[in-house]
Amino acid sequence: MRGLVLPVLVLAAWEAASHCGLVDPRLLPPLERVLSAGDDVTGLRHVGGDLIASLRRDLAGFGLGTLCGLVFGALLGRSRMARALLGPSFDVFKQIAVFAWIPLISMWCGAGEAAKVVFVALTAFTPVVLNTAQGARSTPPALIEVGRLLRFTRAQMVWRVYLPAALPAILTGVHLALIYAWLATIGAEYFMTTGPGIGGLIIEGRDRFAMDLVMLGVLLLGVVGYALNRIAEAAEYRLLRWRPA
Repeated sequence: MRGLVLPVLVLAAWEAASHCGLVDPRLLPPLERVLSAGDDVTGLRHVGGDLIASLRRDLAGFGLGTLCGLVFGALLGRSRMARALLGPSFDVFKQIAVFAWIPLISMWCGAGEAAKVVFVALTAFTPVVLNTAQGARSTPPALIEVGRLLRFTRAQMVWRVYLPAALPAILTGVHLALIYAWLATIGAEYFMTTGPGIGGLIIEGRDRFAMDLVMLGVLLLGVVGYALNRIAEAAEYRLLRWRPA
């Protein structure tokens, strides 16, 4: 509950500033006006549709980027040849700011839904690769020796030795990818062709000078991002229950 103290204080200061004339209500509308921006049936359907569109885009890009990142990261982590051939190129790739890829993605994939999903996947890809490769390389030699003494097959080594040892690092990468994917989703909606989504809602509010819509979009971004983070934390805790405290 202590985590609610700062948000409640910020909301209270927001309300006080709006109602006491400390700020122009056209620039910072009262909280109740922001919440009422989606009160009517049409508004709720519009905002709900934007939220669903953003979540669908986010999860599609996150799933694609995470899957590719797991495969590539495991390859880098367990294969010296792959690390020698592909590692330097990946080190260059990860230094490029993700928003620098938008012009290329727009040219290659168009400016529609496919381009946005590819951009989100690209954002999720890097943290998964880095953490998966690190986890795959950090398997204790003692565990590998035990597996060999027990005559584990290659599949058993992967499932019973390498994967459990790498799982904490892998889940950290997936957790980061989920957060970055949500941020990239809004960036894609904002910088690419405007369409359904929270980013489109914010742009619409900006163009109409409807700050209640803009602030509603910002609040939705924070709430959904917080919910995704808590879901990732709960999944990580559940999957790592076997670890000693």
